[in-house]
Amino acid sequence: MASEWKIHDQMGREPANVRFNDLFKVCEAHFGAARQSGSSHAIFKTPWQGDPRVNIQHDRGKAKAYPVRQVLDALDRPKEQKS
Repeated sequence: MASEWKIHDQMGREPANVRFNDLFKVCEAHFGAARQSGSSHAIFKTPWQGDPRVNIQHDRGKAKAYPVRQVLDALDRPKEQKS
């Protein structure tokens, strides 16, 4: 598997071409263990209030593009809240 930083860069460049396992790895590193997994969905709890979860889905080994963008937004959110 690629490093977390390489995966994050790829997510920004090509959200439709990210492997589900790579996205899962990034989510585990930032949000902790999945609340629910084992099906086509994995749900992660986020550390802030309001929108308390990130739901990622896979489609034939790749992550769907809109959950990748949702994860990118969630990763950028703490930076915005500190400013």
